[in-house]
Amino acid sequence: MRIDVLTLFPEMFAGVFGSSILGKARDKGIVGLNAVNFRDYANNKHNTVDDYPYGGGGGMVLKPEPLFAAVEDLVTEQAGKPRVILMCPQGETFSQRKAEELAKEPHLIFVCGHYEGYDERIREHLVTDEISIGDYVLTGGELPAMVVIDSVARLLPGVLGNETSAVTDSFSTGLIEHPHYTRPAVFRGWEVPEVLMSGHHAKVEAWRREQSLLRTLKRRPDLLENAELSDKERVWLNQQRSEK
Repeated sequence: MRIDVLTLFPEMFAGVFGSSILGKARDKGIVGLNAVNFRDYANNKHNTVDDYPYGGGGGMVLKPEPLFAAVEDLVTEQAGKPRVILMCPQGETFSQRKAEELAKEPHLIFVCGHYEGYDERIREHLVTDEISIGDYVLTGGELPAMVVIDSVARLLPGVLGNETSAVTDSFSTGLIEHPHYTRPAVFRGWEVPEVLMSGHHAKVEAWRREQSLLRTLKRRPDLLENAELSDKERVWLNQQRSEK
């Protein structure tokens, strides 16, 4: 996968792209990570990328010319048409399902804005997706882009050391993940559940599924509405609700 980020502050991505899992993925050639200053595509001598809004009002608006020129310069015939993602508080709330969808793409371009907003023609004619990471406003789209890129890149084959990790993460199954334990078996009097040390794989998986259902019921019951559950599990969850 190739990931390009259009930003006015490319230096913000140096540490993120060069460290930890993302840095290793880039070193292995699994993903190409590139931060581009779209000010370099401004078509005026002062390299301005924003202007006052038509109709008046406070704040500045990002101009369409630099962003269109930058995206068009990044498109290659080999990768085909990219997904162009606008990081914006008005966009679709990001989810694990969206991460899985984007992880199937060969080329992603993220657009990180600042100031009051974007010229509407950028939304209408340039981007393919608008994504928000929550119902709040930040000073720019860089931090949200980092969140989405990390979430997407870790799903690519070969990025994580254990290929099953991403598959069993919270939300990947539609549920919150089950509890985890490691050594020591007893810590300050708190014991690891006996079933996890039994060596009985079927019982372990049944326990983990049950705990995942219980944890989702307690913390995010809204997820159960769209989760893939058996009839037996739905009956069992209704019993848990009644007892609660």
